[in-house]
Amino acid sequence: QAQLVESGGGLVQAGGSLRLSCAASGRTFSSIAMGWFRLVPGKEREFVAGINWSEGTGYAPSVKGRFNISRDNAKNTIYLQMNSLKPEDTAVYYCAAGRSPYFSTLFSAYEYWGQGTQVTVSS
Repeated sequence: QAQLVESGGGLVQAGGSLRLSCAASGRTFSSIAMGWFRLVPGKEREFVAGINWSEGTGYAPSVKGRFNISRDNAKNTIYLQMNSLKPEDTAVYYCAAGRSPYFSTLFSAYEYWGQGTQVTVSS
């Protein structure tokens, strides 16, 4: 059974940084896309960043230039480096494993999901 486990969330002041990790187990994800989404109560789950098997990346406009997604296939782990954090980045962040080698911004394109990690940015 494939499993994704996020870590690295927490409370940070505006302008600060956090690095989220997502460790995968149960299968190898090196040949498929991975992504990060976030969820704010009362809103739909929002695409944040995605990375292809070939390490091509894409970002939501709201985080582009501030966040960086990367992967370490040897460790079966992906990361989300979040810089210049803003209060509106406050959310539960989820990592996800896709169904194909190329990432999508669509929730339905991902097969496996982690349990989420809370990120809170204070003003």
